Amino acid sequence: MSAKLAGRVAVVTGASKGIGASIAKHLAAEGAAVVVNYASSKEGAERVVKEISSKGGKAVAVQADVSRQQEIERLFSEAKKAFGKLDILVNNAGVYEFSPLDEVTGEQFHRLFDLNVLGLVLASREAVKYFGSDGGSIINISSAVSTFAPPNTSVYTGTKGAVDAVTRTLAKELGPRKIRVNAINPGMVETEGVISAGFNEGDFRKQLESLTPLGRIGQVEDVAPAAVFFASQDAAWITGETLAIAGGLR
Repeated sequence: MSAKLAGRVAVVTGASKGIGASIAKHLAAEGAAVVVNYASSKEGAERVVKEISSKGGKAVAVQADVSRQQEIERLFSEAKKAFGKLDILVNNAGVYEFSPLDEVTGEQFHRLFDLNVLGLVLASREAVKYFGSDGGSIINISSAVSTFAPPNTSVYTGTKGAVDAVTRTLAKELGPRKIRVNAINPGMVETEGVISAGFNEGDFRKQLESLTPLGRIGQVEDVAPAAVFFASQDAAWITGETLAIAGGLR
């Protein structure tokens, strides 16, 4: 069986750990050359590259803060330098912070929106410049919170609602250029960030699991195959969609 993404080149933002790292590995396993982007975790990104390379794949790590235009430009320039073209962008970089309304600050608002929304839009704009005549695939990592809308998450949930809206808008705008734009909306996934924040244990996890029909939180391996699907020709006639991967949580 031939690899679904043989000859393709992908940029995955925020790929040094968690969902982004898993997506990078899955894309590479299907034959894509992968640019593993990171903002600060060089060691994590290099570990992902090493794992991909050890299995015969192609990958490079490139540092860039995707909330900053100049760094975004450098990221895609480095991708072109490394692999000669671009076919796939996974907008995974993001940050989350939860607080009740009376504790929301302007600084928090801009920090989350600058990376989760503005960074995604600017990275997409830059990627489009590098896609060839055959178009490309943009995959946005959103969140189940955009529909589940839990309390005390107004800013973070607002960013993910914006991601869903941007996904639908760009799908219509870029469709004539053969560029597909879709979103993956995971529920809570057991990542390094979730564990360090303490969300992986106690009442918070139990409450989420009780609300989830499949009765558990997610693993990164639950999410990554969907990115392969959206990037591949299996999804050639799919654009503007949001795919919830949340165990049935609504």
